[in-house]
Amino acid sequence: MISETTTEEKTPLRPLDKEGLKNLVAKAQENPTEVKTLKIKTVCEGKFRNLNYARDLPVQVVDEPPGLLGDNTAQNPSEILLSALGSCLSVGIHANARAKGIELTKLELELEGDINITSVWGINGGSESPLGITDVRIKAHVEGNASQEELAELVAHANQWSPISNTVRNPVNLEVKLA
Repeated sequence: MISETTTEEKTPLRPLDKEGLKNLVAKAQENPTEVKTLKIKTVCEGKFRNLNYARDLPVQVVDEPPGLLGDNTAQNPSEILLSALGSCLSVGIHANARAKGIELTKLELELEGDINITSVWGINGGSESPLGITDVRIKAHVEGNASQEELAELVAHANQWSPISNTVRNPVNLEVKLA
């Protein structure tokens, strides 16, 4: 695709397997109530550095920045949450673009989340400060062989149907107990 502002040719993103995408959709339509349990094992290595294991993938490290007494070796848990949200939206945008025959040349998401860190661990003396991320802002930079309206529809659709957007947006049953 040729950019409207320059004569530079843009390289399409590596495409998804369209047949594989069709098969995935067909499988979901055959059993729309299927629930899959995801499993992660988190092991504290020391200080605030944690090792997270999923499937047979390499370990994912989570740490805190020095201002929160970490060693700054990896994203912190709140940044991981925003990364999960951005990645889930990206997957949805890319998959739906492919299904509609839209070839994307750029797909980048900028995420910001506001969090009051004085509320963590119950150390704020009972202040009314809200716990957790209270506001999230996302800017989607999407380019491809579609109109701005079509690209905006892709972004809105991905947000509406994203499992992570909906986990962040809606209440979820959460149980934490000593094993």
